[in-house]
Amino acid sequence: MRIPELLSPAGNLEKLKAAILYGADAVYLAGDAFGMRAAADNFTLEELSEAIDYAHARGVKVYLAVNTMPREYDYLRLSDYLSEVAKIAPDALIVADVGVISLVKRRMPDMEIHISTQANAVSSMACRAWHEMGANRVVLARELSLDEIKMIRDNVPDTLELEAFIHGSMCISYSGRCLLSGFLTGRDANMGACTQPCRWNFSINERHFDITEEKRPDIQLPITEINGESFIMSSKDTSVIGHIPELVEAGIDSFKIEGRMKSAYYTACTTNVYRMALDSYAGGNYAYNPLWERELDSVSHREYGTGYYFSNSHENANTASDNGYVREKAYLASVIEYNSNTGEAVCIQKNKMNMGDRAELLTPHSVGVPFAVGEMFDENHSPIVSTPHPQMKFYLKMPFEVKAGDIIRASNQ
Repeated sequence: MRIPELLSPAGNLEKLKAAILYGADAVYLAGDAFGMRAAADNFTLEELSEAIDYAHARGVKVYLAVNTMPREYDYLRLSDYLSEVAKIAPDALIVADVGVISLVKRRMPDMEIHISTQANAVSSMACRAWHEMGANRVVLARELSLDEIKMIRDNVPDTLELEAFIHGSMCISYSGRCLLSGFLTGRDANMGACTQPCRWNFSINERHFDITEEKRPDIQLPITEINGESFIMSSKDTSVIGHIPELVEAGIDSFKIEGRMKSAYYTACTTNVYRMALDSYAGGNYAYNPLWERELDSVSHREYGTGYYFSNSHENANTASDNGYVREKAYLASVIEYNSNTGEAVCIQKNKMNMGDRAELLTPHSVGVPFAVGEMFDENHSPIVSTPHPQMKFYLKMPFEVKAGDIIRASNQ
């Protein structure tokens, strides 16, 4: 049984370093062009080169997303971009468009190609076709059940790797591939049977706070208003931490965590949890730790579900019943150095911390360890009672040994 690669998001260099420190086997990122997360920090070519050097020095792979659908006028610029990318040698390109694949094969004939989830691969026939075009890996559509993934694995060559999202945000739809038709009528838009519910006549029942369509009064879509805002198509976030053995045994080669636009703390915490779970399985004596779930509850997320691994999108649209967004625990500081003689950690402030606060230390391969914030000193080693200044450097007396890269977060215990 192969243990899947753990693939973490890297929206910038800080997040990349967090992913690597907390156990990622590979990271995925984008340059400042041609990636599907334009709002992420992303990487200039110079930053990308630095990131690849940093990762490779630590045995971690880097996959570069080039997964937009370029228009005719984009290809000259894309061609120039790929010529520059070839000089800094990421381990693979994540692509979604057949035109981009063709260009990559000409410009970078030895480059490994991963087919983006944007390509919506939902069958072994599609996966084999991508493989024949030169793809080394396919990122499967998020709408697949675990049984469907098993069937795909059984019907594609071992030389084709399969990647699947195991944690993070889900979409209600994307261009041309809406799930609403299947949910409301059982007719699958992705199979050519779309009933175009986006054009139906919906009305709001102000008494019961739900929406109904004029020809389907028995189907109510509830509206929840929080702080003056309403959400009727907010998907649950995926979390499969309770199902690691099933996913490993399904033959998935890479477990992918969504979240390039999330914080470095999110990257560190989610990577750490899934690293511990995979290592537990690899050790041959897998035991689920309920504290893993507590760790995942500490990061920013919507209501959790298991995506479509164990449900049918026609029967369950995966929408959240509680539309609240859970904010992550306050990231108080990061450790940059530790002096074992004095028991003091040199830290960089992320949020204000007060002496006497309850806090937790997050370190690789461990769940959060609680402690009380003790003596603190400013950069000149004068005593202080709080850390009010953003990014200030300070000393913190620790009750136990820590190391560079450890995270100090607020505790709600």
